[in-house]
Amino acid sequence: MAHSRRFYSTALALTLTLAGGLFSTNAVQAQEWPARPIKLIVPYAAGGPTDAIARLLATKVGAALGQPVVVDNRAGAGGTIGVDATAKAPADGYTLALVAPGPLAGMPNLMKAPYALGDLQYLTLVAKIPSVVVVNKKSGIDSLEALVKKAKAEPGKLSYSSAGPGTTPHIGMEIFDDQAGVSMLHVTYKGAAPAITGLLGGEVDVAMVDMLPVLAHINSGSLKALAVAATARVPQLPDVPTTAEKGLPGVLMETTYGIVAPKGIPAPIATKVREAFVAAVEAPETKQQFLQQGALPVTSTGAAYQQLMQAESDKWKSIIVKAKITMQ
Repeated sequence: MAHSRRFYSTALALTLTLAGGLFSTNAVQAQEWPARPIKLIVPYAAGGPTDAIARLLATKVGAALGQPVVVDNRAGAGGTIGVDATAKAPADGYTLALVAPGPLAGMPNLMKAPYALGDLQYLTLVAKIPSVVVVNKKSGIDSLEALVKKAKAEPGKLSYSSAGPGTTPHIGMEIFDDQAGVSMLHVTYKGAAPAITGLLGGEVDVAMVDMLPVLAHINSGSLKALAVAATARVPQLPDVPTTAEKGLPGVLMETTYGIVAPKGIPAPIATKVREAFVAAVEAPETKQQFLQQGALPVTSTGAAYQQLMQAESDKWKSIIVKAKITMQ
């Protein structure tokens, strides 16, 4: 019996020592972190909405942490290339990503993605951007009613751009087609920025995209905003009606952006990362810049962010199945 007590006492002491060592290691890592530049992966091409938000926050977070936050654009495959690179990176806090719902909620429902929602660590939301239905000013389409009328008169002739199958612009327009009872041709581009360039160049007729990258084009008159796919009008475009006002209440599409990391980064480092991004988002000058660019600042807990993405995945799966969306 005495031998057993000594054994358990020794085992307990060893367990406590190991736990203490692990705690000490994590604490030391957190104190030393960051000791070198931090990579912030953007799974889309430079110039798009995700990239714009990333670069704004990278400057502020880098200044707060005392190390540069370097934006790394990894475009392709609807954002899955960048997200996969994030999921497979060392869980040391030096690789983060700013992502939209597409590669989290959309693409895994369209293809055998090399990662799952649970392979990432969710830290905080940073922004929310409503989508807006826009057309080239030369299209001659001046209202949502006119777009629907023309699409019904010429099925399959009008075209819309997206950043690829399963991305937010694609899902948004599939919802629009379904609700309006029309059929338009889907033209894919490698990223949000090229998709907008295609619209500006007249290669396609319409798009439902995040307000951020097209706001300047709308204000300059290069693009015409027909409706905002949100429950209420937005302060940046007070004269543009909502889709609900135009009789399409089911056409709602808002893009939420958040910070993720490889799963398993030490808790103290995860806390530092989240606090740095939350502080950057909530800074008055950031809020003002977001509003000017068409974004709404928003933060969350990591758990709430992950739950939101799971709910989005369930919703997108339903749309993808109903519309028979494929990668082709």
